[in-house]
Amino acid sequence: MSGELMRAPLILLLLLASFGALAEGGCPPGQYPIGGQGVQGCAPIPGSGSGSGESVAPRPTGKWETRWGALAEDASANERGVVVATGVAESRKSKGEASRIALEQCRSGGGLKCKVLTTYYNQCIAVVDPKPKSQGGSGGRSVIYTAKSADIATAEAMKRCSPDGADACSIIYSACSMSEFRSFR
Repeated sequence: MSGELMRAPLILLLLLASFGALAEGGCPPGQYPIGGQGVQGCAPIPGSGSGSGESVAPRPTGKWETRWGALAEDASANERGVVVATGVAESRKSKGEASRIALEQCRSGGGLKCKVLTTYYNQCIAVVDPKPKSQGGSGGRSVIYTAKSADIATAEAMKRCSPDGADACSIIYSACSMSEFRSFR
């Protein structure tokens, strides 16, 4: 009988130990129960450093908006032997808006068959012309290059225009249409 009396406190102790987890009131580790009058919830234990393991992402303060640029040229100007009419647009909110403005500028400059040569966004453009043969240059077509900065766009366009030396080419246009930050506030 004394063996049974020794077992009874041991069984009682094991039963009580298994209900220890209920002291947290059904909350995950690192949190404690809150509430009253029939409404229950859990809150993180202050300074515990633990919790559900989830971190709240920082709230964005704004967003980066794409900006477009375009370059248009009169395709018929060389056929007629006149100075090429061009049109440009920078820092526009859409590709369509940039193209429309560049075409309008080209037409207002006397262009008859204006077409968009290139569009670009969130970067810079450089247009370089070779010197005409009458001025000792090689003649030829303009070089258009886009890059992340005006300096890089210009350097690369110059390199492609005149591999022999920059004297034979000149920069006729350079601009940037970089993305713009718009605050939500």
